[in-house]
Amino acid sequence: MLLKTRLPRADAYKLYLFMTAVQAVALTTVFTINLVYQVQQVGLNALQLVLVGTTLELTAFLMEIPTGVVADVYSRRLSVIVGFLLLGIGFIVEGGLPIFEALLVAQVIMGLGYTFLSGATSAWIVDEIGYERASGAFLRSSQVAQVASFLAIGLSIALASYSLQLAIITGGVILLVLAVLLALVMPERGFARPAAGERESWRTFSATLRDGIRLIRARQILLLIIITMVIHGAFSEGFDRLSTAHILQNFQLPPLGALNEIAWFGIISAVSMPLTLGATEVIRRRLDLTDGRTVAQTLTAVYLVMIGSVLLFTLGQSFALILLGFWLTQAARGLRNPLMDAWLNLYVESDLRATVLSIGGQADAFGQIAGGPVVGAIGLWRSVRVAIACSALILLPILLVFRRTLRPPPSDE
Repeated sequence: MLLKTRLPRADAYKLYLFMTAVQAVALTTVFTINLVYQVQQVGLNALQLVLVGTTLELTAFLMEIPTGVVADVYSRRLSVIVGFLLLGIGFIVEGGLPIFEALLVAQVIMGLGYTFLSGATSAWIVDEIGYERASGAFLRSSQVAQVASFLAIGLSIALASYSLQLAIITGGVILLVLAVLLALVMPERGFARPAAGERESWRTFSATLRDGIRLIRARQILLLIIITMVIHGAFSEGFDRLSTAHILQNFQLPPLGALNEIAWFGIISAVSMPLTLGATEVIRRRLDLTDGRTVAQTLTAVYLVMIGSVLLFTLGQSFALILLGFWLTQAARGLRNPLMDAWLNLYVESDLRATVLSIGGQADAFGQIAGGPVVGAIGLWRSVRVAIACSALILLPILLVFRRTLRPPPSDE
Protein backbone atom coordinates (compact mmCIF):
# COMPACT_ATOMS: atom_id res chain seq x y z
CA MET A 1 0.00 0.00 0.00
CA LEU A 2 2.70 2.46 0.98
CA LEU A 3 4.70 1.76 -2.15
CA LYS A 4 1.81 2.58 -4.51
CA THR A 5 0.63 6.06 -3.74
CA ARG A 6 -0.81 8.89 -5.80
CA LEU A 7 1.06 11.58 -3.91
CA PRO A 8 3.39 13.64 -6.13
CA ARG A 9 7.00 12.47 -6.22
CA ALA A 10 9.67 14.71 -4.73
CA ASP A 11 12.62 16.19 -6.62
CA ALA A 12 15.31 13.49 -6.46
CA TYR A 13 18.25 15.80 -5.70
CA LYS A 14 16.48 17.60 -2.86
CA LEU A 15 15.09 14.36 -1.48
CA TYR A 16 18.57 12.80 -1.52
CA LEU A 17 19.92 15.66 0.59
CA PHE A 18 16.90 15.48 2.92
CA MET A 19 17.30 11.71 3.25
CA THR A 20 20.98 12.17 4.04
CA ALA A 21 20.21 14.79 6.69
CA VAL A 22 17.57 12.71 8.47
CA GLN A 23 19.74 9.60 8.35
CA ALA A 24 22.62 11.59 9.83
CA VAL A 25 20.43 12.87 12.66
CA ALA A 26 19.26 9.36 13.50
CA LEU A 27 22.70 7.76 13.31
CA THR A 28 24.35 10.53 15.32
CA THR A 29 21.68 10.31 18.00
CA VAL A 30 22.63 6.64 18.40
CA PHE A 31 26.34 6.51 17.65
CA THR A 32 27.39 9.44 19.83
CA ILE A 33 26.68 7.32 22.90
CA ASN A 34 26.10 3.70 21.83
CA LEU A 35 29.59 2.49 22.77
CA VAL A 36 29.25 4.21 26.15
CA TYR A 37 25.92 2.39 26.48
CA GLN A 38 27.51 -0.94 25.57
CA VAL A 39 30.40 -0.50 28.00
CA GLN A 40 28.66 1.17 30.95
CA GLN A 41 25.04 -0.01 30.92
CA VAL A 42 25.20 -3.36 29.14
CA GLY A 43 28.62 -4.09 30.65
CA LEU A 44 30.36 -5.58 27.63
CA ASN A 45 34.00 -6.58 27.95
CA ALA A 46 36.60 -6.11 25.21
CA LEU A 47 35.87 -9.48 23.58
CA GLN A 48 32.11 -8.87 23.59
CA LEU A 49 32.61 -5.42 22.05
CA VAL A 50 34.50 -7.04 19.18
CA LEU A 51 31.89 -9.79 18.81
CA VAL A 52 29.09 -7.24 18.53
CA GLY A 53 30.89 -5.48 15.70
CA THR A 54 31.84 -8.75 14.02
CA THR A 55 28.21 -9.92 14.07
CA LEU A 56 27.14 -6.75 12.27
CA GLU A 57 29.84 -7.08 9.66
CA LEU A 58 29.35 -10.81 9.15
CA THR A 59 25.68 -10.15 8.39
CA ALA A 60 26.67 -7.42 5.96
CA PHE A 61 29.22 -9.71 4.35
CA LEU A 62 26.71 -12.52 3.79
CA MET A 63 23.86 -10.33 2.58
CA GLU A 64 25.58 -7.46 0.72
CA ILE A 65 25.59 -9.01 -2.74
CA PRO A 66 22.07 -10.56 -2.64
CA THR A 67 20.52 -7.26 -1.55
CA GLY A 68 22.54 -5.36 -4.15
CA VAL A 69 21.31 -7.67 -6.87
CA VAL A 70 17.74 -7.08 -5.67
CA ALA A 71 18.30 -3.35 -6.15
CA ASP A 72 19.55 -3.92 -9.71
CA VAL A 73 16.87 -6.41 -10.69
CA TYR A 74 13.78 -5.12 -8.90
CA SER A 75 13.97 -1.60 -7.42
CA ARG A 76 16.54 0.73 -5.89
CA ARG A 77 13.69 2.64 -4.26
CA LEU A 78 12.29 -0.42 -2.51
CA SER A 79 15.77 -1.42 -1.36
CA VAL A 80 16.33 1.98 0.27
CA ILE A 81 12.95 1.95 2.03
CA VAL A 82 13.42 -1.58 3.38
CA GLY A 83 16.94 -0.67 4.50
CA PHE A 84 15.75 2.23 6.64
CA LEU A 85 12.94 0.12 8.12
CA LEU A 86 15.31 -2.63 9.20
CA LEU A 87 17.91 -0.21 10.52
CA GLY A 88 15.29 1.54 12.65
CA ILE A 89 14.01 -1.76 14.04
CA GLY A 90 17.57 -2.82 14.88
CA PHE A 91 18.21 0.34 16.90
CA ILE A 92 14.97 -0.11 18.81
CA VAL A 93 15.91 -3.69 19.71
CA GLU A 94 19.40 -2.60 20.83
CA GLY A 95 18.10 0.22 23.00
CA GLY A 96 15.09 -1.66 24.31
CA LEU A 97 16.93 -4.72 25.64
CA PRO A 98 20.27 -3.94 27.36
CA ILE A 99 21.66 -7.48 27.27
CA PHE A 100 24.46 -8.96 25.19
CA GLU A 101 22.26 -11.46 23.35
CA ALA A 102 19.77 -8.75 22.32
CA LEU A 103 22.63 -6.65 20.99
CA LEU A 104 23.72 -9.55 18.79
CA VAL A 105 20.18 -9.90 17.39
CA ALA A 106 20.06 -6.14 16.80
CA GLN A 107 23.34 -6.29 14.86
CA VAL A 108 21.90 -8.93 12.53
CA ILE A 109 18.83 -6.76 11.82
CA MET A 110 20.94 -3.62 11.37
CA GLY A 111 23.48 -5.43 9.21
CA LEU A 112 20.71 -6.55 6.88
CA GLY A 113 19.35 -2.99 6.81
CA TYR A 114 22.76 -1.56 5.92
CA THR A 115 23.10 -3.95 3.00
CA PHE A 116 19.77 -2.87 1.53
CA LEU A 117 21.01 0.75 1.72
CA SER A 118 24.56 0.08 0.57
CA GLY A 119 24.93 0.71 -3.13
CA ALA A 120 21.21 1.20 -3.70
CA THR A 121 21.13 4.78 -2.40
CA SER A 122 23.99 6.06 -4.54
CA ALA A 123 22.86 3.97 -7.53
CA TRP A 124 19.37 5.47 -7.20
CA ILE A 125 20.55 9.10 -7.21
CA VAL A 126 22.96 8.49 -10.14
CA ASP A 127 20.10 6.99 -12.15
CA GLU A 128 17.75 9.84 -11.30
CA ILE A 129 19.99 12.84 -11.97
CA GLY A 130 23.01 11.49 -13.91
CA TYR A 131 26.60 10.86 -12.83
CA GLU A 132 27.96 14.38 -13.39
CA ARG A 133 25.35 15.99 -11.15
CA ALA A 134 25.39 13.07 -8.70
CA SER A 135 29.14 13.34 -8.14
CA GLY A 136 28.55 16.83 -6.77
CA ALA A 137 25.59 15.52 -4.80
CA PHE A 138 27.85 13.02 -3.02
CA LEU A 139 30.04 15.80 -1.66
CA ARG A 140 27.10 18.12 -0.95
CA SER A 141 25.30 15.34 0.90
CA SER A 142 28.43 14.74 2.96
CA GLN A 143 28.34 18.40 3.99
CA VAL A 144 24.63 18.21 4.77
CA ALA A 145 25.27 15.11 6.87
CA GLN A 146 28.01 16.91 8.81
CA VAL A 147 25.73 19.84 9.63
CA ALA A 148 22.83 17.57 10.57
CA SER A 149 25.10 15.40 12.70
CA PHE A 150 26.51 18.45 14.46
CA LEU A 151 23.01 19.59 15.40
CA ALA A 152 21.99 16.08 16.43
CA ILE A 153 24.81 15.73 18.95
CA GLY A 154 22.96 18.06 21.31
CA LEU A 155 19.82 15.94 20.93
CA SER A 156 21.80 12.77 21.64
CA ILE A 157 23.45 14.16 24.76
CA ALA A 158 20.18 15.59 26.07
CA LEU A 159 18.40 12.26 25.63
CA ALA A 160 21.34 10.21 26.93
CA SER A 161 21.66 12.37 30.03
CA TYR A 162 18.16 11.22 30.88
CA SER A 163 18.52 7.67 29.52
CA LEU A 164 21.11 6.04 27.25
CA GLN A 165 18.41 3.66 26.05
CA LEU A 166 16.09 6.53 25.11
CA ALA A 167 18.70 8.07 22.80
CA ILE A 168 19.16 4.81 20.89
CA ILE A 169 15.43 4.11 20.60
CA THR A 170 14.79 7.68 19.38
CA GLY A 171 17.29 7.17 16.55
CA GLY A 172 15.41 4.04 15.52
CA VAL A 173 12.04 5.78 15.51
CA ILE A 174 13.42 8.59 13.32
CA LEU A 175 14.49 6.04 10.71
CA LEU A 176 11.11 4.31 10.74
CA VAL A 177 9.40 7.65 10.08
CA LEU A 178 11.86 8.36 7.26
CA ALA A 179 11.08 4.99 5.64
CA VAL A 180 7.34 5.71 5.66
CA LEU A 181 7.90 9.18 4.18
CA LEU A 182 10.11 7.79 1.41
CA ALA A 183 7.46 5.20 0.57
CA LEU A 184 5.09 8.11 -0.07
CA VAL A 185 7.23 10.52 -2.08
CA MET A 186 10.43 8.84 -3.35
CA PRO A 187 10.60 8.78 -7.18
CA GLU A 188 12.18 6.14 -9.39
CA ARG A 189 12.17 7.40 -12.96
CA GLY A 190 15.69 6.59 -14.12
CA PHE A 191 15.72 2.87 -13.33
CA ALA A 192 14.56 0.38 -15.96
CA ARG A 193 13.27 -2.83 -14.42
CA PRO A 194 13.53 -6.19 -16.14
CA ALA A 195 10.32 -7.63 -17.56
CA ALA A 196 7.77 -8.69 -14.97
CA GLY A 197 8.28 -12.36 -15.72
CA GLU A 198 11.99 -12.08 -15.02
CA ARG A 199 11.74 -9.92 -11.93
CA GLU A 200 11.62 -12.77 -9.43
CA SER A 201 13.93 -15.05 -11.41
CA TRP A 202 16.95 -16.38 -9.55
CA ARG A 203 18.50 -16.88 -12.96
CA THR A 204 18.31 -13.10 -13.43
CA PHE A 205 19.76 -12.53 -9.96
CA SER A 206 22.71 -14.84 -10.59
CA ALA A 207 23.29 -13.46 -14.09
CA THR A 208 23.43 -9.90 -12.75
CA LEU A 209 25.85 -10.99 -10.04
CA ARG A 210 28.07 -12.80 -12.53
CA ASP A 211 28.11 -9.74 -14.78
CA GLY A 212 29.14 -7.55 -11.86
CA ILE A 213 31.99 -9.86 -10.88
CA ARG A 214 33.06 -10.18 -14.52
CA LEU A 215 33.17 -6.39 -14.83
CA ILE A 216 35.41 -6.07 -11.76
CA ARG A 217 37.76 -8.78 -13.05
CA ALA A 218 37.92 -7.16 -16.48
CA ARG A 219 38.70 -3.67 -15.22
CA GLN A 220 41.83 -3.58 -13.14
CA ILE A 221 40.94 -0.21 -11.64
CA LEU A 222 37.74 -1.68 -10.14
CA LEU A 223 39.67 -4.60 -8.66
CA LEU A 224 42.15 -2.21 -7.08
CA ILE A 225 39.31 -0.12 -5.64
CA ILE A 226 37.82 -3.27 -4.09
CA ILE A 227 41.21 -4.10 -2.53
CA THR A 228 41.36 -0.65 -0.93
CA MET A 229 37.92 -1.31 0.58
CA VAL A 230 39.13 -4.57 2.14
CA ILE A 231 42.13 -2.83 3.70
CA HIS A 232 40.05 0.08 4.97
CA GLY A 233 37.55 -2.33 6.52
CA ALA A 234 40.32 -4.18 8.34
CA PHE A 235 41.46 -0.87 9.83
CA SER A 236 38.10 0.63 10.69
CA GLU A 237 36.61 -2.18 12.78
CA GLY A 238 39.37 -2.13 15.38
CA PHE A 239 39.51 1.65 15.57
CA ASP A 240 35.74 2.06 15.84
CA ARG A 241 35.21 -0.59 18.49
CA LEU A 242 38.17 0.32 20.70
CA SER A 243 38.59 4.11 20.46
CA THR A 244 35.98 4.85 23.14
CA ALA A 245 37.48 2.20 25.42
CA HIS A 246 40.92 3.80 24.89
CA ILE A 247 39.62 7.17 26.03
CA LEU A 248 37.76 5.77 29.04
CA GLN A 249 40.55 3.46 30.19
CA ASN A 250 43.66 5.56 29.63
CA PHE A 251 42.57 9.12 30.38
CA GLN A 252 40.70 10.96 33.10
CA LEU A 253 38.02 13.07 31.42
CA PRO A 254 38.22 16.66 32.69
CA PRO A 255 35.17 17.83 34.66
CA LEU A 256 32.50 19.82 32.81
CA GLY A 257 30.70 21.42 35.70
CA ALA A 258 27.21 20.02 36.12
CA LEU A 259 27.48 17.93 32.94
CA ASN A 260 28.41 14.27 33.18
CA GLU A 261 31.11 12.48 31.18
CA ILE A 262 28.64 11.64 28.40
CA ALA A 263 28.84 15.29 27.36
CA TRP A 264 32.53 14.79 26.56
CA PHE A 265 31.66 12.30 23.86
CA GLY A 266 29.30 14.83 22.34
CA ILE A 267 32.08 17.41 22.31
CA ILE A 268 34.55 14.93 20.84
CA SER A 269 32.10 14.05 18.05
CA ALA A 270 31.21 17.69 17.36
CA VAL A 271 34.65 19.21 16.86
CA SER A 272 35.68 16.98 13.94
CA MET A 273 32.61 17.99 11.91
CA PRO A 274 33.61 21.57 10.97
CA LEU A 275 36.99 20.22 9.85
CA THR A 276 35.33 17.69 7.55
CA LEU A 277 32.79 20.22 6.34
CA GLY A 278 35.46 22.75 5.36
CA ALA A 279 37.68 20.20 3.65
CA THR A 280 34.74 18.76 1.72
CA GLU A 281 33.72 22.21 0.51
CA VAL A 282 37.22 22.92 -0.79
CA ILE A 283 37.27 19.63 -2.67
CA ARG A 284 33.73 20.10 -4.00
CA ARG A 285 34.72 23.42 -5.56
CA ARG A 286 38.18 22.57 -6.83
CA LEU A 287 38.33 18.84 -7.53
CA ASP A 288 37.26 17.35 -10.86
CA LEU A 289 35.40 14.24 -9.73
CA THR A 290 35.11 12.96 -13.28
CA ASP A 291 38.91 12.50 -13.38
CA GLY A 292 39.69 9.18 -11.70
CA ARG A 293 43.42 9.96 -11.44
CA THR A 294 42.76 13.19 -9.57
CA VAL A 295 40.39 11.45 -7.17
CA ALA A 296 42.98 8.72 -6.51
CA GLN A 297 45.69 11.32 -5.78
CA THR A 298 43.39 13.08 -3.33
CA LEU A 299 42.53 9.81 -1.60
CA THR A 300 46.25 9.06 -1.22
CA ALA A 301 46.72 12.32 0.66
CA VAL A 302 43.63 11.63 2.78
CA TYR A 303 45.01 8.24 3.84
CA LEU A 304 48.42 9.66 4.70
CA VAL A 305 46.68 12.07 7.07
CA MET A 306 44.55 9.23 8.44
CA ILE A 307 47.54 7.01 9.27
CA GLY A 308 49.41 9.82 11.01
CA SER A 309 46.39 10.98 12.99
CA VAL A 310 45.51 7.46 14.21
CA LEU A 311 49.07 7.05 15.48
CA LEU A 312 48.81 10.42 17.22
CA PHE A 313 45.52 9.35 18.84
CA THR A 314 47.11 6.11 19.97
CA LEU A 315 50.55 7.25 21.10
CA GLY A 316 49.72 10.72 22.42
CA GLN A 317 50.42 11.01 26.13
CA SER A 318 48.12 13.94 26.85
CA PHE A 319 44.36 14.26 26.56
CA ALA A 320 44.82 17.20 24.16
CA LEU A 321 46.98 15.16 21.77
CA ILE A 322 44.62 12.20 21.63
CA LEU A 323 41.72 14.55 20.98
CA LEU A 324 43.61 16.16 18.10
CA GLY A 325 44.45 12.75 16.68
CA PHE A 326 40.84 11.57 16.94
CA TRP A 327 39.43 14.72 15.33
CA LEU A 328 41.85 14.58 12.40
CA THR A 329 41.13 10.87 11.92
CA GLN A 330 37.39 11.40 11.82
CA ALA A 331 37.74 14.37 9.46
CA ALA A 332 39.88 12.29 7.07
CA ARG A 333 37.40 9.42 7.19
CA GLY A 334 34.48 11.75 6.53
CA LEU A 335 36.31 13.11 3.48
CA ARG A 336 37.22 9.63 2.24
CA ASN A 337 33.64 8.34 2.00
CA PRO A 338 32.20 10.65 -0.71
CA LEU A 339 35.46 10.45 -2.65
CA MET A 340 35.25 6.65 -2.69
CA ASP A 341 31.61 6.82 -3.82
CA ALA A 342 32.49 9.13 -6.69
CA TRP A 343 35.57 7.09 -7.66
CA LEU A 344 33.77 3.74 -7.84
CA ASN A 345 30.70 5.12 -9.65
CA LEU A 346 32.98 6.56 -12.32
CA TYR A 347 33.79 3.10 -13.67
CA VAL A 348 30.41 1.31 -13.46
CA GLU A 349 27.45 1.35 -15.85
CA SER A 350 23.92 1.85 -14.55
CA ASP A 351 22.61 -1.70 -14.95
CA LEU A 352 25.34 -3.13 -12.69
CA ARG A 353 25.96 -0.14 -10.43
CA ALA A 354 24.16 -1.33 -7.29
CA THR A 355 25.63 -4.82 -7.62
CA VAL A 356 29.21 -3.57 -7.97
CA LEU A 357 28.74 -1.09 -5.13
CA SER A 358 27.39 -3.92 -2.99
CA ILE A 359 30.43 -6.04 -3.84
CA GLY A 360 32.46 -3.09 -2.59
CA GLY A 361 30.41 -3.04 0.60
CA GLN A 362 31.00 -6.76 1.01
CA ALA A 363 34.74 -6.20 0.55
CA ASP A 364 34.67 -3.64 3.36
CA ALA A 365 32.71 -6.06 5.56
CA PHE A 366 35.19 -8.87 4.78
CA GLY A 367 38.03 -6.61 5.85
CA GLN A 368 36.27 -5.81 9.11
CA ILE A 369 35.51 -9.47 9.80
CA ALA A 370 39.14 -10.43 9.16
CA GLY A 371 40.80 -7.45 10.82
CA GLY A 372 38.49 -6.68 13.75
CA PRO A 373 38.97 -9.87 15.79
CA VAL A 374 42.73 -9.77 15.22
CA VAL A 375 42.96 -6.20 16.51
CA GLY A 376 40.60 -7.10 19.37
CA ALA A 377 42.77 -10.10 20.30
CA ILE A 378 45.81 -7.82 20.39
CA GLY A 379 43.85 -5.54 22.71
CA LEU A 380 43.15 -8.44 25.09
CA TRP A 381 46.70 -9.79 24.86
CA ARG A 382 48.59 -6.51 25.14
CA SER A 383 46.51 -3.32 25.46
CA VAL A 384 43.89 -1.25 23.69
CA ARG A 385 46.57 1.33 22.88
CA VAL A 386 48.75 -1.23 21.08
CA ALA A 387 45.74 -2.67 19.26
CA ILE A 388 44.73 0.70 17.78
CA ALA A 389 48.34 1.39 16.74
CA CYS A 390 48.30 -1.90 14.84
CA SER A 391 45.09 -0.85 13.09
CA ALA A 392 46.91 2.23 11.77
CA LEU A 393 49.70 0.03 10.38
CA ILE A 394 47.08 -2.06 8.56
CA LEU A 395 46.45 0.99 6.36
CA LEU A 396 50.02 1.17 5.02
CA PRO A 397 49.44 -1.28 2.10
CA ILE A 398 46.63 0.93 0.83
CA LEU A 399 49.24 3.49 -0.23
CA LEU A 400 50.83 0.89 -2.53
CA VAL A 401 47.43 0.16 -4.07
CA PHE A 402 46.84 3.84 -4.78
CA ARG A 403 50.29 4.06 -6.34
CA ARG A 404 49.26 1.25 -8.67
CA THR A 405 46.01 3.03 -9.64
CA LEU A 406 47.98 6.13 -10.61
CA ARG A 407 49.79 4.28 -13.39
CA PRO A 408 48.48 5.04 -16.89
CA PRO A 409 45.42 2.78 -17.36
CA PRO A 410 44.90 0.41 -20.28
CA SER A 411 42.83 1.79 -23.12
CA ASP A 412 39.68 -0.14 -22.10
CA GLU A 413 39.52 1.60 -18.73
